[in-house]
Amino acid sequence: MSLPAQLPLDLGHRTAMGCEDFLVAPSNADAVAWLDRWPSWPAPALTVYGPAGCGKSHLGHVWRARSQAPIANGATLDAVDLPELLAIANAVVVEDADKVAGKPAREEALFHLYNLAREQGGHLLLLSRKAPSRWRAKLADLRSRIKGAPAVEVHAPDDALLAAVLVKLFADRQLRPGLEVISYLLTRMERSLDAARSVVAALDHASLAAHRRVTVPLAREVLAGFERHKEEEHGSGNRRPPRARLRG
Repeated sequence: MSLPAQLPLDLGHRTAMGCEDFLVAPSNADAVAWLDRWPSWPAPALTVYGPAGCGKSHLGHVWRARSQAPIANGATLDAVDLPELLAIANAVVVEDADKVAGKPAREEALFHLYNLAREQGGHLLLLSRKAPSRWRAKLADLRSRIKGAPAVEVHAPDDALLAAVLVKLFADRQLRPGLEVISYLLTRMERSLDAARSVVAALDHASLAAHRRVTVPLAREVLAGFERHKEEEHGSGNRRPPRARLRG
C-alpha cells in the first residue's frame, strides 16, 4: 500500500474536552454533525450506531464533555434511579442501548427515561451496535419512540482515519515512526480504533523494553505476539478474541 505523506493532515481535527483528540472523517462526519446540532435535535433522543471499535463511545464522551451528561448502560438501566440520573444534567448517554431489547424491565426503563426527557426538555444519546430498526424491542411504545427519533450510523474506520489515529496515538507517546510502519500496520491489524490503541501501546512497551525504535521489524514482532496470544486463548478453550488481531 502506498501511503500519501500528508494523509494524516487531510482529516478534520476535533478536540474533545477532557478526552483525547477526536478525528473527524467521512466514516463519522454525519454523527459529528448531529452532535453539533444539539440541543436543537428534533426529538428527545439521538441514536448513534455502528460496529465495535468504530468510535461510538468516543463520540459519547465528546458529547458528554459538552452536555455534562452522566453515562448509563442499557444492560443495567432497570437498576438505575432514572429521575435522579436525568436530573444531573437533563441529558444522559446510554451505552449499549440495544441491550434493553427483549428484556421487559430494561425496555420499560428506557421508555420511562425517554418520556422523562421529553417532559423536561432533556436529551438522550443512545449508543448501539445495531440500528434502532433492528433492536426487536417487544414494547410497542418504546419501538415507536426510538424509531421516530433520528439515528445516524458511524462506519468502520477507513485507511485514512486509521492512519491518522495511529499517527496521533504514536505522537501522544512521543513516538514518530516512519510512514512505512503505518502502512505495514494498516494492512495487517484489525480495522478498529480499539485495536489501534492496543497495537500502539504494545509497540511503545516493546520499544522501551528493547531500547529500539518503532520500525517495521518491531511491528512485525508485536503483531506476531498478538497472533500467538489469540492462538493460545483458542487452544485453552477461551473464545474471546484478543484486543488486536492480524488481518489476512
